[in-house]
Parts: sequence; C-alpha cells; structure tokens
Amino acid sequence: MMGWWGPGYGMGGWGFLWGLLWFALIAWGIYTLVKIASQGGFQGGSSSKQDAALELLRKRYARGEIDKETYERMKRDLEE
Repeated sequence: MMGWWGPGYGMGGWGFLWGLLWFALIAWGIYTLVKIASQGGFQGGSSSKQDAALELLRKRYARGEIDKETYERMKRDLEE
C-alpha cells in the first residue's frame, strides 16, 4: 500500500533529501565554527582591538606626539 502521500516519499524520496539537508547544515556549522576559532573570533575581537591600539600608540610616538615615558606607560596599560 502506498499510503496517503503516494510513492517516493519514503527513505528513498524526501526522507533521503531531508537527511542530506541536515548533513549539509551540520557540516556548514562545523566549518563555520572552525573558521571562527582559527581567526581568534571567540575572544570577542579583543586581540585585534589591542593590536590596533598598540599600532596607533606606536604611530603617535613616532610622530613625536607623546614622549617615551608616556609611550611606555600607555603600552603597559594596553598590554594588561
């Protein structure tokens, strides 16, 4: 007996397609998590913000906007 849905909706029809869809979704999720983790994304971006702040501090020191003591103090503060 074919049932109410008719032929092709068992494991060989839509069931297989739904399984394939779930597999693709899980694989995409794992890929995304690995990609984020490899970029340090789980730290909330604090590492890249700290790097940007240190780079700005270096530029200010190089341009002569701040003296060496101020540079060292601010650098220490940023690295904590």
